[in-house]
Amino acid sequence: MEHGWSQEQLVHEIERYARQRGLDVASTPSLRVYVSEWENGRRPIGPLYASVLRALLGLTDRELLGRRMPVEPVVVAGYDELIDRIDSSHSLSLGMVDTFMAQTELLRAVDRQMGAPALVDQMQAHLAALEESLTFAVLPSTREPIARALAGAATLGAWQALDVGATERAWRNYELGKRAAAEAKEPMYLAHAMAEQAYVLSSAGKPDLAVQLVQEAQRTVGGKASPRLLAWLHAAEAELLAQAGRPDNCRRSLDRAAAALPSGDTDRDPDMLSIFLDDNHLTRWRGNVLARLGDDNAMSDLYSALAGMDATFTRATAGLHCDLAQAHLAREERDQAVNHLRQARLLANRTGSTRHRARIDRLGAGF
Repeated sequence: MEHGWSQEQLVHEIERYARQRGLDVASTPSLRVYVSEWENGRRPIGPLYASVLRALLGLTDRELLGRRMPVEPVVVAGYDELIDRIDSSHSLSLGMVDTFMAQTELLRAVDRQMGAPALVDQMQAHLAALEESLTFAVLPSTREPIARALAGAATLGAWQALDVGATERAWRNYELGKRAAAEAKEPMYLAHAMAEQAYVLSSAGKPDLAVQLVQEAQRTVGGKASPRLLAWLHAAEAELLAQAGRPDNCRRSLDRAAAALPSGDTDRDPDMLSIFLDDNHLTRWRGNVLARLGDDNAMSDLYSALAGMDATFTRATAGLHCDLAQAHLAREERDQAVNHLRQARLLANRTGSTRHRARIDRLGAGF
């Protein structure tokens, strides 16, 4: 079953989603039959249930319905149509590129608070529009701003796909982001896409290869990284080293992240809008890493981060409660762990994060 859910869990999620939105769905016994028949290909998924499942699972229509629709090449009937498209891309104003980036920002803000599943169609359409514009842009002066916008959007789309468990789509979007960053001559965007792509490898059971990729990202950007991006890369390396079971190297990376992070109240990198990192974010990240290592020092970092958490970072707060549950479990404080898992599950359900739900299930096993 998709996302590791049992058929019974999927039925429960469909009913919960329908109750929250006042949708009229079949009875529980009928839903059990539907789910079984959908899984075995004996019943087509109708429009109502397709919309519910897309929202729950964060899948595109092609992924959900199993359509084998080849990607059709752009067909240009003749030179007139080709020239029209080229002229359109050539005349794409900087203001239009700004509009593309503003749309990425809107998708980022909605994702941060409400989660990725409901944004699948919007994100795919956004990426398609950017790719179309880049395809028919000719000169570097036109292509590079579009490619920069595409690099940021593709990396966001990849992270959203990873959060809902669509790992192949995540990988392909990271590859798209890397190609776009290379064309835009933006080493910071390239390094960021490479480092985030390393999380796909770690989730797939390749933590050592993930560490190598994030270290290659650091070498790729070299001395062109902003201080905040450099701190972010070291913190990502620390987390991946923890997942690879290399605690000493992990702690050294945490120290390098703290040393690189610029002081002040600003949390967003003006040169790299995908990066949010300040003292509180880094404290939360350090707590996450130390909790994974079973280090008792994680507790103070995590509670400090919780006290200063921005309420708009809903998904991140779910992860923070997971970290606190893990830290309490390491101290055999079951009641506190259960409480944090309960809060994490509420937030994960709100954002539809498959990644957090899977971690909650692992931590809650045996309760």
